[in-house]
This record gives sequence, C-alpha cells and structure tokens, in this order.
Amino acid sequence: MTQAPSAALPATPYPAAERLDLVEDLHGRSVADPYRWLEDASDQRTEQWSAAQDALTRSWLDALPGREALGERVRGLTRTGSVSTPRWRAGRAFFTRRGPDQDFPVVWLREADGSERVLLDVTVLDPSGRTTLDAWSPSREGTLLAYQVSVGGDEHSLLHVVDVDSGELVDGPIDRCRYSPVGWLPGGEEFFYVRQLDPADLPEDERLFHRRVWRHRVGSDAATDLLVHGDGLDHTYFYGLTVSEDGRWLVVNGAPGTVRRDSIWIADLHAAVDRVPEFTQVVSADAGAQCSAWVERDGRLYVHTSLDAPRFRLCVADPARPQVEHWEELVAEQEDSVLDGAHWLDGSLVLLRTRHAVSELHLHDPATGEHRGEVPLPGTGSVHGLSTLDEATDGERGSLWIGWTDFVTPLSVLRHSTSTGRTELAEAAPGAVDLPPITTQQVAYTSADGTTVRMFVVSGEREPDLPRPALLTGYGGFALGRGPGYSASTLAWVLAGGVWALASLRGGDEEGEEWHRAGMREHKQNVFDDFHAAAERLIAAGWTTPEQLAITGGSNGGLLVGAALTQRPELYAAVVCSAPLLDMVRYEKFLLGRLWAEEYGSASDPRELDWLLSYSPYHRVRPGVEYPSVLFTVFESDSRVDPNHARKMCAALQHATAGDPGKRPVLVRRETEVGHAGRSVSRSVALTVDQLTFLGNATGLDFTEEQ
Repeated sequence: MTQAPSAALPATPYPAAERLDLVEDLHGRSVADPYRWLEDASDQRTEQWSAAQDALTRSWLDALPGREALGERVRGLTRTGSVSTPRWRAGRAFFTRRGPDQDFPVVWLREADGSERVLLDVTVLDPSGRTTLDAWSPSREGTLLAYQVSVGGDEHSLLHVVDVDSGELVDGPIDRCRYSPVGWLPGGEEFFYVRQLDPADLPEDERLFHRRVWRHRVGSDAATDLLVHGDGLDHTYFYGLTVSEDGRWLVVNGAPGTVRRDSIWIADLHAAVDRVPEFTQVVSADAGAQCSAWVERDGRLYVHTSLDAPRFRLCVADPARPQVEHWEELVAEQEDSVLDGAHWLDGSLVLLRTRHAVSELHLHDPATGEHRGEVPLPGTGSVHGLSTLDEATDGERGSLWIGWTDFVTPLSVLRHSTSTGRTELAEAAPGAVDLPPITTQQVAYTSADGTTVRMFVVSGEREPDLPRPALLTGYGGFALGRGPGYSASTLAWVLAGGVWALASLRGGDEEGEEWHRAGMREHKQNVFDDFHAAAERLIAAGWTTPEQLAITGGSNGGLLVGAALTQRPELYAAVVCSAPLLDMVRYEKFLLGRLWAEEYGSASDPRELDWLLSYSPYHRVRPGVEYPSVLFTVFESDSRVDPNHARKMCAALQHATAGDPGKRPVLVRRETEVGHAGRSVSRSVALTVDQLTFLGNATGLDFTEEQ
C-alpha cells in the first residue's frame, strides 16, 4: 500500500458565528449555550451561516484527490443490487429486487408457473427520486397489495392499496401512517393498521405522536375507520400488530417511544361485536421486559420475551388464557447466545439466534421445545428475513427461505430443505462484483472496566503487515445490534488498502438486554470506553496508528463519535459524524427527542442532568484543543434527529479547535429533501464519496490505487 500524503487547502476562515453570552442555571449547574440561535433553521442568521458553510464544505470536498476513482469504485460495488425473501400468498411469491442500475428496490410478483412481473416501482410513481418505499404487505389471498410511501425523507407514510392483477388503485392515499403495520383479514376486504390522530386537533408539541390502531374496510373513507385500540394510553406509544393466519386472533404490541418495555394485548375477532374487538392484556409494560407475541398455525400463542431472561426465551400459552401466569416455557434462555425470533416450518420451529452478533438458525420441536439440529449457513453473516409457504400454497412444506448477507455477500436468498438437510443459494443479488481475497475476523478485547467486548475486522490481510489507515465504527444504543453485512463503503475502504472495524459496543443487543442496560442512562460512558478500547486494540495490534485512525457513526452512533472526539481527541485523526445527537441537555426539546429519555436520562432531573453533562459533546468542547478533522453530515428533512445538533457543534468546534483549518478542517455537509433513513442509491453513493475522501485524505488512504 502506498501512503498518500494528505492534501491541505489554504486556511479559509470559517463563517462567522456569533457567540452568545448565554448561561443558564439548571438545578444549580451553570450551563453555557453560546450557539442557541442556530437551533432555529428559519432564522436569517442560521440561513446565512448554513449557506456559507455549504460553500466552504463543497470547496473542500470537491478539491480532494481520488474522488473520481472512488466514485467509480463505490458505484461498481452498489451494482450488486439486492433481493429479499419471498412472502408467499396462495401460490404467489411477493418480493423486492433492486437491479444493478436501480436507485430503489422494486416489488415483484412471481406466479406459481415461475413467471415474474413488476408490481410497484417508486421511480415510476415519482421519477424525481424523492419518493421512497417504506413498507408493503400483500393480502392473504395475494390479490391486493398495501404499500406505504413517503416523500423527501420525512417518513410520513401514505398508505395505498392496489389490485395485484389489474394494477388499479383501489384505496388511498391514507395519510399519517408512519411506521404502520398492516394486518389483513381473510378475504381481503378489511385490514387493521396504525394511524396518527389529526395533528390539527393536537397540542403543537404532541403532533408527532398519538397513534391508534384502526380497522379499515378497503375502498372506504378512512374517516369512517373503526378505532379499536390506543385511547387512554400514553400519547408516545408506538404499536405493532399481527393477525393469525386463520383470521381469528388479533395481537397488538405497544411501547412508549423507544422504551424497551412492551405491553401486549390479544383479541378474539370471532367474538367481536359490531366489528369491535375486545382486548385482553397479555403482559404490561410494568413488567419491564421486551416482548413480542403471535398466534401460530398450531393455534397457540407464542411469546418471545426477555422477562426473567435477558437473552430471551420462548413461551407458549392458550390464546384464551394468555396472561403471564399461564405461560409455559418452551425454549429456555441460553447463556451464550441471544434468541432473536422464531418461525413455523412444517411441524418444526426455526429459532433465529445471534452468537456475538453472528446469526445462527436452529430447529426445535414445537411440542417439547427439544433441539433437533442446526440449519447450515454459509459462514459468518446475518440473517435478514425468514419465510415459508403459507397454507394455501402447494410445494415442499419443509422449505425455508433465508435472507442472507455477510461482509462480501450482498443481500441474497438461501433455501433450506428439511428433507435433504441442505442449504443452497435460491437467488443471488442480480449484479456481480469480482472481489479480491478479503479477510473478516472477530476479535475480543478488554474495555476499561475489564468487560470483554468484540469487534469485526475486515482487511485485505489476515494479520497486520504494517500500520494502515483504519476506519472504526459502532452504534451502542437502543438495544440495536449490528452484525456482518455487505457495505459498498466498507469494501471501498478495504480495497484501497485500509482496515475497517465494527465494534459490538454495550448499549446494543449483541449480548442481550443486560448488555443494552450496561450502556444506557448512568452507564452510557461504558459505550464510549468500549469504543476507545477498540481503537487502542487496533493500534496495539499493529493495524493502525492514531494518525491513521478515522471513526464514523450516525444517529446514536453520531453521539458516539461526538463523545469520542471530545474525550480522546489525540486518539483519532478524522471523524464523520452523521445525523447526530450532540446537545444532550436540550435533545428532548426537538422532534422525537422526548422518546429517548429512558435511554439517556432527562435534563429535567438533577441527577440525570449530571449524567448527560458528563459526556454531552457540545458541552465538552474546549478552546485550544487540537481536535481531529471533522465532517458533520446532516439531512434537512430528518424527522428524528434535528440538524441543529450538528450546526451548534460545528460552530463550537470551529471556534475552539487549535488545529490548522487547512489540515484539520471542521465542516458540515447538508442535504435537502432527504431524511434520517431511506434514500436513493445515487444519493448514497455521493454521500459515501464525500465521507470517504474526507477520511482518506486525513489518514493518508489513496483511493487511486486498488490493492
């Protein structure tokens, strides 16, 4: 690998940003907030500052070497496309496929005779590329398709229903369906779904909330829908729902915001009076556990729960007697793996487990819970979706379709046969990319308090041969884990001769709910300590040096790298901080922030304010420190994390850093009409090129050479 010299630009002055002498007394603590005015995106000063930052950032990024070569490489790596596991409905298979030249996945239908056709392509609906497909669900008969789309990244889904055979729109759009599941009843005439109340009827600070479960008749005015659940519960509740295959049982689960404390209710639809189901509570959020439940083909209620089992267990009950005291444990918690879910397969149960973030599939007897064997998988990877034939589809009942990916394999579909015991490729991603040998390994290291943490290391070399530019990432929050998966940005970095690493930090779910709780609230510093220890392990092992080590993270991962750069600025050369939380004193005041107090703590509580101030990146910026090169990337239509976090932090760092702006810049890159999550492939490529060339320039990675 040839070490590329870092490019430097003339030290252009940063745009002026007024520093307010604003200090508040919060529970006896003096808390400064000099850039409060940057919270208001419509303020003329903010608009002028943002426009000046846009010009500065583009002048920097566009001048970096290697952009053209990197762009070609990233575009080539995204040309693999992807394919999803099929959903079987009466002999028909519904699935998504993204071709090599497509910006978004397309919903396809495969008939029983093997013929295929496109059902839904959002680029046909909107050639501008601003519309994204949020969710889709075929009716049980396979004759109707409900789908949800949103525009400009705001995630405010509009629900539609189309006739599968004619393509005719038969219902919708129904607005206010953000994050709504759809539970079809047999016959396809009705479904249950989740919809927000009209925000015009709500207090201004509650307009993003107030969801309810409704019963809808296809083709009718949504204003006449039947409200079936949600009144009287906390206004921050989010709901999921399932309808049993025979249409008898409706199961609703809910939790306030992102809190991992679930309530579950069940209703016998055969006993509904005037279409109104009567619910029985299965478990309450007061139990403090994560739970999901559904009625399976054998007629029993299955409960996947962390109650008395932080690594989860599987219980069963009679749907007519569903309360906790009637649960029977079917599969017990295991000490060395996390139970992530269960799926019915021809008289067997397929249990999805993760062992240190790596997926496994196991077969169990549904009557006794006895372990019958393991489903072979290709290696160290992640399962993304399982499906089997529905009762109305002819075929081998012992077939299991598995969505699969690993660090060098794009989303593909495997098929396992219980009759042969073999797992084979059913459908590869439609595009092919030739890759040189790339090694992936999982290493264990010790964090500051002695806890063993693991990380994946991806490289062109099995062992360190010389220190190389390295890119470390992680998440560490909300019980969300990250396992092996195909990523164009990861491979582009490695193909240029770099090392890429993913740390399985506390706060995620890689080791169960206790692992999550060890990285939340007053324990949040454990997450940052785990991350610093990962960096130190890469350096000690000879993979990299502090001058060659870059870090990146988004959302809660943006908070992670924001804390990392302020706590250990000497340890990192460059940072990409995307859609981040950074002002932990005021985060609850914006967008969905109030939902996260259970995870972080609240500034309204004196003790919890101390937790937040101990690491809040915006409040830990100190003048005269030589901070790493930093690129903030934000999205103006983000409806989860307000871009004001990055604006304020950028201004604070530009004011405080002692680094040469020509060599260690602090920049903010923003996009309009794109949000927190879904985006087109072409926009993702452009973002990746800007992020990686920025990090590569700071660490000496030459993208003009492929290793």
